[in-house]
Amino acid sequence: MSETGRQADERTVVEAVPTQLLIGGRWQAAASGRTFAVEDPATGKTLAEVADGNADDALEALAAADQAQSGWAATPPRERGEILRRAFDTIMSKQDDLALLMTLEMGKPIAESKAEISYAAEFLRWYSEEGVRIAGGYNVAPLGGSRIVVMRQPVGPVLLITPWNFPMAMATRKIGPAVAAGCTMVLKPAALTPLSSLALTQILVDAGLPGGVLNVVTSTSAGATTGPLLSEPRLRKLSFTGSTEVGKKLIQSSADQVLRVSMELGGNAPFLVFADADLDAAVEGAVLAKMRNGGEACTSANRFHVENSVAEEFADRLATRMGALRVGRGTEDGVGMGPLIDDRQLAAVVSLVDEAISRGAKVRCGGSALPGPGHFYPPTVLYPVPRRAQLRREEIFGPVAPIFSFDSEEEAVADANDTEYGLVAYLYTRDLDRAVRVSEAIKAGMVGINQGVVSNPAAPFGGVKQSGYGREGGREGIDEYLDVKYLSLRAT
Repeated sequence: MSETGRQADERTVVEAVPTQLLIGGRWQAAASGRTFAVEDPATGKTLAEVADGNADDALEALAAADQAQSGWAATPPRERGEILRRAFDTIMSKQDDLALLMTLEMGKPIAESKAEISYAAEFLRWYSEEGVRIAGGYNVAPLGGSRIVVMRQPVGPVLLITPWNFPMAMATRKIGPAVAAGCTMVLKPAALTPLSSLALTQILVDAGLPGGVLNVVTSTSAGATTGPLLSEPRLRKLSFTGSTEVGKKLIQSSADQVLRVSMELGGNAPFLVFADADLDAAVEGAVLAKMRNGGEACTSANRFHVENSVAEEFADRLATRMGALRVGRGTEDGVGMGPLIDDRQLAAVVSLVDEAISRGAKVRCGGSALPGPGHFYPPTVLYPVPRRAQLRREEIFGPVAPIFSFDSEEEAVADANDTEYGLVAYLYTRDLDRAVRVSEAIKAGMVGINQGVVSNPAAPFGGVKQSGYGREGGREGIDEYLDVKYLSLRAT
C-alpha cells in the first residue's frame, strides 16, 4: 500500500471513533467543555481530541448507571448474552480496522493488535454463554426444620478503571462479566489510549446495550474524576487494573463504603529455565513472555533465572532472537516491536538498564535508547546481571531481559519468590515431577509450564501478594459481579 493510502486508512479509522462521553445512552461533551489530545507514540502526532471529563461528569454517569440498574438486573440472562454475542461478531468483522486503531494509539505491531482484538472479543463470547449459567442451590438443612436456598444477584453499579497497555482486552475482560451478571457500569479508560475503548463502546451500543448500562468517562485526571464515586453509596463495586501503588490508594478509598473490590496490579514475573529444558522451546517461550506488547505488560517475564550449566547458551540464543526483531512504527511491515507508550516510560527503562550496567551487567544486545521521533527502545538482553541491580526487584515494563543464574531447584524457587509480587511465573523443564513441585512452591496466581503465554478468557486471571486479588476470566470472573443471598425457608 502507498504511504498516501496508508495515511487515508489511518484517518478513516480514527474519524469513525466517537470522542465524547457516553452518559445515559447519549454521547455528550465534557461538562467543562475541555478536550485532550491522544497521540501516536511512534510519531508524537495528535490522532484525535477526546472529551476531558471531570467529577461532575462521573457523578452524572453513576446516576445514570444507578437509574438503569434495576431494569438491567431484571433483563433475562439470554437477552444480556445475545447483546454480548452480537458485539463479539461485530468486533471480529472489524478486526483489521480495530487493530489499526489500537496500533495508532498504543504503538504495538499490527499483528499483536489483531491478536489482542481477537482475545478481547473472546471475553464477550465467553460471558455471553456464562450469563445463562448463573446458578444457586437448594438443600435440606441438617436438622430438617428448614430449607436452604442460595441465590446470586448482581452486585449493582460498578466502576471499571482500565490501563493503557491492552486498551480493548482490559475493557472487555471487565465489561463482559458485568453485562452477563446484570450490573451497570461506569468505565474510565486510560487517557493515553481511550480510542479503542470508545470504539468498543459504540459497538456495544449498536449491539443493543440499553442506555445507562455502560457509561464512559474519559479524563486526564483519573483520581479527581473517579475519586468522588468511591464515597458514593450508589456505587457497589470497583474493578481496577493498574499499578500496585495506585491500587493501594483505591483500596483505602473504597473502605468507607465497604465496596466490593477487584485488583489486578503489578507483577515481577520470574522465568525459570532448568538444565533439562528444551532450550529451543525455552527461548521461543522467553521471547513471547518478554516481548508481548514490547514488555509493557504485567504478565511480562521480568527476571530470567537459568540453571548455571545452560545460562550462557540461553543468553546467547535469546540475544540472537531478540536482537533480530525489527523496531519501528507498528503499522510498518516486518516490525516486531513498536515504541514504548511515552517519554516517561522510556526514561524509566533507560534508568533501570543504566543502573544495572553501572553495577556490572553485561549487554548482549540493545542497551540504549534509539533516536526519535517516537519513544523507541531496542530489545535488550543483559547477562550476567548482579543480584543488587534494581531491575531484579522492579517491574521493567519494557523490552529488557535480565538473566540471573542458579545452581539448584531450591535456589530457583527461592529466587522466584523473592519479590512482593505474585501475578505469574513461567518455568521450563522436561521433568513433570519437577514442574508440579515448582509450580506448587511458587507464590503466584498463575504459572505457565513450558509455555510463554498464560492468558485465556476461559481461565481465571489474577495474582496473590501485592499483585492483587480477585479474578478475571473463566467461571470465576463472573463471581466478582455477583452477591450471594441465602433464603431460609421454614419446612413444616
